[in-house]
Amino acid sequence: MFAETQRVATTGASLAFHYEPAAGHERGVILICHGLAEHSRRYAGFAQTMAARGYHVYAHDHRGHGETTAPDAPIGRFARRDGVRQVIDDVAAMRDHAARLHPGLPIVLFGHSMGGLIALNAAVTYPGKFDALAIWNSNFNPGLAGRAAQAILLTERALKGSDVPSTLLPKLTFTTWGKSIADHRTDFDWLSRDPAQVDKYIADPLCGFDASVSLWLDIFELTFRAPQASHLANVPKQLPIHLVGGGRDPATDNGKAVTWLSNHLKAAGFSRITTQIYQDMRHETLNEIGADAAMAAFADWCDGALAKA
Repeated sequence: MFAETQRVATTGASLAFHYEPAAGHERGVILICHGLAEHSRRYAGFAQTMAARGYHVYAHDHRGHGETTAPDAPIGRFARRDGVRQVIDDVAAMRDHAARLHPGLPIVLFGHSMGGLIALNAAVTYPGKFDALAIWNSNFNPGLAGRAAQAILLTERALKGSDVPSTLLPKLTFTTWGKSIADHRTDFDWLSRDPAQVDKYIADPLCGFDASVSLWLDIFELTFRAPQASHLANVPKQLPIHLVGGGRDPATDNGKAVTWLSNHLKAAGFSRITTQIYQDMRHETLNEIGADAAMAAFADWCDGALAKA
């Protein structure tokens, strides 16, 4: 079922998505936001695990990714302009589609990495639409390095335009993260300790593409936007939030950025936060050694969070 592509029409785009129906007693709906330079089909195993626990699972391809199409969003770009607003509105469109098909069921919004950036931004933009939120392996605290990256991107945009690949950002992120893994076998060993999963990513034609200058700028806008007090103030402080990181993930400063987000949300008044740092894991928890245990723990959390929602 999950391998079948379906479509939802939204603002100027045709969103490709995949669906896994709940088995047995229906507990809720999970919406998945995938990460940068990947796509929704990679979440089939996660979707099947959660469906077996009673959750309908939907995962769509963001603009500029996978099989989603839009006139102004080739692979590597959200949109010609207003990319942040449009990618957030796409999440809301998927939520409304799922809510129509499963009336009355609670909805959990799940995001990995860039998808976590999108998920938190969707939650602060549409605070009444989600019953629980999960943000895995996302960095909302790049600090001065993040601001410097924005300046570099603005310079690149001025010199060569926004709709071409960034020259410097891949070197400052993917390349640097890859080199940080001792005795790395490939440039993508930072994703997982499981070589089979790394090889699958490298072999996937829809993974690992170069992001445009505009997409990188949109990513940093997402990064700095959602944690602002003015945006977090819109969200009910009783919203259940599940944060996960890897203790060996260079993309989140070895999990420190996930802990920062947990502390930041608590300081903002959120009272139902669960934080788990898997000390030996790298970036892709769902494709790591020990992923089954992490998914089972998440399913248990969903059961408890939605029972109290």
